[in-house]
Order: sequence, then structure tokens, then C-alpha cells
Amino acid sequence: MRRITRIATVGVASAALALTATACGNTSSSDAASDSKEKSVAIAYDIGGRGDQSFNDAAYAGLAKAEKELKVKGNDAEPSDGEADADKIQRLTELARSGNNPVIGVGFAYAPAIKKVAPKFPKTTFGIIDDSSVTGDNIANMVFNEEQGSYLAGVAAAKATKSKTVGFIGGVETPLIKKFEAGYAQGVKDTDPSVKVLSQYLTQPPNFDGFSKPDLGKAAAQGQLDKKADVIYAAAGLAGSGSIEAVSAAGKWSIGVDSDQYQQAGLAQYKDSILTSATKDVSDAVYNLIKSVADGKPENGEIRYGLDKDGVGLTDTNPAYVKLTEVTAAVDKAKQEIIDGTITVKTAP
Repeated sequence: MRRITRIATVGVASAALALTATACGNTSSSDAASDSKEKSVAIAYDIGGRGDQSFNDAAYAGLAKAEKELKVKGNDAEPSDGEADADKIQRLTELARSGNNPVIGVGFAYAPAIKKVAPKFPKTTFGIIDDSSVTGDNIANMVFNEEQGSYLAGVAAAKATKSKTVGFIGGVETPLIKKFEAGYAQGVKDTDPSVKVLSQYLTQPPNFDGFSKPDLGKAAAQGQLDKKADVIYAAAGLAGSGSIEAVSAAGKWSIGVDSDQYQQAGLAQYKDSILTSATKDVSDAVYNLIKSVADGKPENGEIRYGLDKDGVGLTDTNPAYVKLTEVTAAVDKAKQEIIDGTITVKTAP
């Protein structure tokens, strides 16, 4: 794996050019594709970067799988703190110019950059996760029914709570994260209308610190714990790890997000308090796009992952969760009803 490290916002354009050339080998970025027969692919991380134990790490897992199984060279690029769209444009441009195909932007924040860069590289496939607003013949939009997995998380929370109070923490108040809140709250209320749902967002756009600062998640979770919440679901990227830490210290339940956080090495000391995780199969989405390009049949347009295709779901890796048979039965029933169309999950609170 060749990695482009996080760079400071000041001087980002020239630094990104130099770092990308280094990351892709000894040749310059313009010569890299022609000098090497090895196929290369790239992902550009969202806020928080690799190591967030959640969204970005799921994308990395898909890249790592592709490296191993498809024999491609993987490159991954970190975001810079407080970066602008111009920084993302520079990053994607250099990744494409270096011969990577596909180039995948991890997160909706890459939409303006992909809109700008993709037309300049018509033979390169660009993937974007969590956005369908920017389209083109060489753009693949990998989107998920997050509200469905979050509904199941709400069912589990309503069944597991003893205090009749549960919490939701959103990293940044965007339409995407509101889908998580909407599904979760609906799942709770459909299961037990007497359960109270506490909801809080860490930051408001254009401040995206709510996806990257664990201390914010920790403080928010402590506030909800103080109000008697005993199950807390955080859709907050790296900030969510702070919530998990606080909940673990209090001896209550967390519900993880995006990745199976019970199995994340960086959260191992808190794993016993992670009841389950509402996952989205970002890993397979990344792998599938890379494979489609390698097979000469690149995906494009909207590619949607829902419960019906196991693109979202709820994990059962924590043995403590499996033992709560009333919880698992309710979750299984709700899952089938969503797939059958008996339950329609809201996408906004």
C-alpha cells in the first residue's frame, strides 16, 4: 500500500504534487502510468482520515482486499485539516494523472471536486461514496440506505434499554446524518413509544469538527448519560470513538456505526460495551468498483446498497448481543418487514 500522508493546508497544492509523485514510485506523476504495467487504484479519505475505526477504515478495507485479490497497487490519500474544495480537486487530479483507475472519493464532500475533475479524465472511473448529485459517464455513485440499518439500531436500543431513555449523536447536521437519526428514532418509537430519544449534533456546517474530534463525542455522550440514557448510537466518524469511550466508562451500551466497531482494534478496550453496530458495506462497494474496472466493465451511475442486498445491516459479533434473544428476534422481524415493504423507513426526522 502506497500512502499519501496528511498535509498542511498552507501550500497544499505544491506539497500534494510532490507527495503524490513520491507515493507512486520514483517516476513523476505524468510518467507513472506509462512506466509501470501494474494497475494502480486510489482512494481519497474523508474527514478524520484512515484510523477512524469507522467510515474511512471501511473504505480502506475494500482497497486492501482489492490489492490482495486483484493484484492491483493501492494508493490512499489523507485529507488536510480544514481543507477547501480546491485541495480536494488538487488531490483527485494528481491521483488521476498518476494513472490510478479508479479514483474514489470517500464521502459526499468530494462531490464538487469530482464534478470538476472527472470530465478532464474521461478514461478514468471516479467513484464517490454517499453522494448521487454529481453524475457522468465515468462517475459511479455508491450510496446506501443508512436509515434502514439505523432503524434496526433503534429497535435494538428500544429493546435493550432499562432506563427508557436512549441517545443519538450526529457528527455534523447534514442531510446524510439526519438519515441516521430518522431511522434510529423511528425504530425506537415503532418498538416502544414510551422510550425517550435524546438527539444532539456536535457541529453545524461548515464546521465539520464533529466528524474528527473524539472529545466532542465524549462530552456529548456524557451529557446524555447524565440524562439517564443507557444506549447511545453515534454517527460521528472519529468523534464517535469518544462517545464509545464515555459510554464504556459508565457501563452502558453503545451502538457502533459504519464498520463493525466491536471488531475494531483501536476500540478493543471498549468492545464489551459495544452492543452492536449499524453497518454500511463501504468495503464491498469500494472493492466492487475496483473489480469492475479491472474486469473492463466499469460501474457507473447510482449503485445503491440496502438491507435487501445486505448493503446495510446490524452486526451480531458481540456474544452479549446474541444472548439477548428478545432483542435479536425483534431486529430480525423488523429487517424482514423492511425488505418486504411492510415498514417504510423515513429519511428525515
